[in-house]
Amino acid sequence: MRVKRIVCNIAVQETTAAKHFYQEVLGLDVLMDHGWVATYGSHEAMDVQISFASEGGSSTPVPDLSIEVDDLDEALDRIQRAGIPIEYGPVNEPWGVRRFYVRDPFGKLINLLAHS
Repeated sequence: MRVKRIVCNIAVQETTAAKHFYQEVLGLDVLMDHGWVATYGSHEAMDVQISFASEGGSSTPVPDLSIEVDDLDEALDRIQRAGIPIEYGPVNEPWGVRRFYVRDPFGKLINLLAHS
């Protein structure tokens, strides 16, 4: 057996609230929308990973999601234009990533990062 995909499921009251943050700001595609469940993602091949953490590194809280992007400056610009407050960073971390934290519309802590 091999794992083909890992999907993170976040319980919310209203799935349409994800559209602004995940599709319009971050640029993800709507892969599926049945009204009661909406899946955002990319058609690019991605690594399958799942992490277990006691902290988020650099004494930060553990983020609910980590989203790696190819251009962190563009992600930061989109977040700032959308008026979404930055909770941490941007910072170059000693383990080789540049990142910042924001909260999505559901209050989930999102770690946006790029390898430096």
